[in-house]
Amino acid sequence: MSSEITPAKGRSFTLFLLIIVYALNFLDRQILSILKEPIAAELHLNDAQLGWMGGLAFGLLYSVLAIPVAWLADRYSRVWIMTASLAIWSGFTAVCGLATTFPQLFLARMGVGVGEAGGAPPAYSLIADLYPPQQRARALSVYSLAIPIGSAAGILFGGLMAAAVNWRCAFLVIGGIGVLMAPLFRLLVKEPVRGQFDKAPAAPLSFAKVAGLAFGKPSFWLIAFGASFASLVGYGFLYWFPTFLARSLHMDIVSRSELFAGAFLISGIVGILGGGILGDKLGPDRKGAYPLIPAIAFVLSAPLYALCVMAKTPHEAFLLILIPQALGLMWFGPLVNAIQHLGPASARAQMAALFLLITNLIGLSAGPYFFGKVSDLLKPEYAADSIKWAFVIGLGFYLVAAVLLFFASKTIRKDWVE
Repeated sequence: MSSEITPAKGRSFTLFLLIIVYALNFLDRQILSILKEPIAAELHLNDAQLGWMGGLAFGLLYSVLAIPVAWLADRYSRVWIMTASLAIWSGFTAVCGLATTFPQLFLARMGVGVGEAGGAPPAYSLIADLYPPQQRARALSVYSLAIPIGSAAGILFGGLMAAAVNWRCAFLVIGGIGVLMAPLFRLLVKEPVRGQFDKAPAAPLSFAKVAGLAFGKPSFWLIAFGASFASLVGYGFLYWFPTFLARSLHMDIVSRSELFAGAFLISGIVGILGGGILGDKLGPDRKGAYPLIPAIAFVLSAPLYALCVMAKTPHEAFLLILIPQALGLMWFGPLVNAIQHLGPASARAQMAALFLLITNLIGLSAGPYFFGKVSDLLKPEYAADSIKWAFVIGLGFYLVAAVLLFFASKTIRKDWVE
């Protein structure tokens, strides 16, 4: 039985717990980025294989299974779904630490993706039922702070643990924490009334109807593919930037984990909160602002990222990555909020899952592999600096994303659902 959660009865506490779970999601997901060098050395992997492991191994099932999970979330307890998902992805994270071959690690990462498919769509739907429309972009941005927090924690903890013990221990400890967190989450989080802030709550729609509704709106396609190409760059940088620090700037695993964790935490918080605040300030009166804010951010970010990877010292790299990374993360609050308003309240989880399906199949699945493959192709000419030039080539996808989101700013008013 659902019970209404008002501001006075604990929506902030619920949001805090959702952030904790989402942080564990990204901690388990991104710990691989700092551990892939010692893993590659032990298992004898090339950059393309590392790219498959960081992209398709995780992203394929994560993206596809989000659809049936979201169908369930629009009908049944979102809290139970997230509890089970947390236990599954954390368990498979621990299994990663037991792998002795590339196929075993690949399959374990697929298991992490299976579990994490039940994380974000139900959470987006819960947040939309905890906060009224005029506060949702900020709430979703605060929720998305789990991305830099979890990623930074995974990078830092993974690097320190790998140096102190080994990479296997890092996976085992982090996975164990998530498994223990799952029952606590179920005990503390209550299911809010579905659609309580919306004008006309309705019964859940079938997947076919939700898909038809989404695919019939130009704004959905433009936003989904704009976010996809931006994610290709974002996930690629997040996965391979520690490798750039190791190969081009010759940093050891502890130093590069400290540098990148600190930089990503600072820039992530500033960028994600900034995007949400701007979205809530400009979006209610001008719906086109939701996609236009990240479009402008991506245009500014691309040349600044290129400048960053030309850094000659770790200090320069730290300072030069802060602004472009913040700009590259501004899209979360505005675009996720916009997707939530392209359909009725009864279809939110499935609408978010369709968005994530497209975004993650392109961005998460292909991003790490794209940069790894290009790096392998460039190695004969650029040797250890091949990943640097792979970054420069990949930044063109930010400009593609900006163009798509600019067009979305022209169509979204017509497609918006209050």
